[in-house]
Amino acid sequence: MKIAVQNAHKRQVVYFCLMQKFTFDRRQTELFSDQQNLLAYDQERLRSFIGRTFTLDNVQKQIGDKSKEFSASKRELLVSELRKQYGDLPALAKVEDNISALLNANTFTVTTGHQLSLFTGPVFFVYKILHVIRLCEELAKEFKEFQFVPVFWMASEDHDLEEVRSVDIFGKSLFWETDQEGAVGRMDTEGMEELKSVVRGFFQGKENIDVDQILDAYSGGTQSQALFHLVHELFGNFGLVCLDGDNQELKKSFIPIMEKELKEAFAHKEVEAISREVAREGFKVQVKSREVNLFYLNGLKRDRILKEEAGFYLKEEGVQSLEAVIELMHQQPDLFSPNVVLRPLYQEYILPNLCYVGGVGELSYWLQLKGVFEEASITYPLIHARTSILYLDANSSRKMEKANLQLEDFFQDKEALKRSKLLEQSGNELDLSQVESSMNGLKQGLYEKIVSADPGLQKYAEAELVKLDKQLDAIRDKLTRSLKQRHEVQMNTIDQLFDKLFPNGILQERVLNIFGMCPDGKIHDRISQLYNLIDPLDPDLVLLLD
Repeated sequence: MKIAVQNAHKRQVVYFCLMQKFTFDRRQTELFSDQQNLLAYDQERLRSFIGRTFTLDNVQKQIGDKSKEFSASKRELLVSELRKQYGDLPALAKVEDNISALLNANTFTVTTGHQLSLFTGPVFFVYKILHVIRLCEELAKEFKEFQFVPVFWMASEDHDLEEVRSVDIFGKSLFWETDQEGAVGRMDTEGMEELKSVVRGFFQGKENIDVDQILDAYSGGTQSQALFHLVHELFGNFGLVCLDGDNQELKKSFIPIMEKELKEAFAHKEVEAISREVAREGFKVQVKSREVNLFYLNGLKRDRILKEEAGFYLKEEGVQSLEAVIELMHQQPDLFSPNVVLRPLYQEYILPNLCYVGGVGELSYWLQLKGVFEEASITYPLIHARTSILYLDANSSRKMEKANLQLEDFFQDKEALKRSKLLEQSGNELDLSQVESSMNGLKQGLYEKIVSADPGLQKYAEAELVKLDKQLDAIRDKLTRSLKQRHEVQMNTIDQLFDKLFPNGILQERVLNIFGMCPDGKIHDRISQLYNLIDPLDPDLVLLLD
């Protein structure tokens, strides 16, 4: 339970189970682009690209639109396929209740998704799922006549193995060795037991841990099954419903949209048009559309379908006529896989979804999709920025306090922070302002003397003055190095904490893994702690201290 709350300028501290939570306006941290900050704080500026902004009033409007679009037969199909996907898993009451509730016309989903990742991959995987769970709870309080189900969409057909085959735990990089290529979700799990043994070794000797139970759940004949089981183990008690879109019956229902893409190339036209508008507004164009935004998914292999003069090129099938491809699609819809442009339509087509939750970088590509949704007559969802979190363990928190550092210090350039701390520690030893002032006067006098004596020496004078500037910089650097040696502990602490918060120069949440946040081996406890600290309606950056 919360035992203290304190507010200050764009900063809040909440103590929960001895963890301190601080919040900061993302716009003051310089960690996010202007476009990303608009997605989090000011979607009104993006209205022409997203339609409705994320507000509680607009949730009500979204419910009205989705109710008209999402039929009872779609609900029956979704629930039927979900029950098949959950068939071999331990039954959890909240999950069972949520799946059954999807049959009711007053039940809607809030969805997030991600590629399959080793041991859940970067910890933002966990943050985004918890955010969706908490958002559903907040919406249920606001709209008591409706039910809201949190959904995790497994992007199991994605074939970018390099991006998801490694994970960093306690500073050790684990790498899944496999020769398989293609859709990651269809790959087998050979070699995973060896990696699980390495993870178990991190917690050897610890008592009352749940690592073994969690790793045992991370199993199955395919990577898709393994991650499905792991997500159920970690988040099933919260009622999270996991959905694998690599499903023949669900894809069969999506055939009208895939046919439209083959016949009209509608997605490409719409994305190209809106991308030009996005670029004109100075925003980043994140997604490149193809003439055909579908892959041919044959076994593991996932290859682009190419438009040819005589029809469509399918890898290993050659060029096929439009009629032949459509016939094949009706016979085996699972051979066709939406790409990054059509996948969101597929998701929104088969779910009674109101809102998609993602990171501010991830949401940027949704700015290019509104026209695609409109052309396909599918309701464009509200989009909502997930909670972004930085975390410092207890040892790092103590180091920060001992080195007299503030949390705000880490939202600036590291070298600039070091210089400011050295100035703070050394008084006037590094203050060369008077010297610089005198030097500027001297330089001006020298320049005027030289040029008045011989105007042809102007470039010589300028070059010599540059040398003087460099000499002063060298003196400053020498003094700085000397002071750094005298204040080595504080300087090392700054390096260590920056490495914790921004490993390899990127946000920690894109590197740190949930297991690496749990040296005591109590993964479920840590997830519950994070769940209680996430406020889905607060867009600020969160910094947690153990």
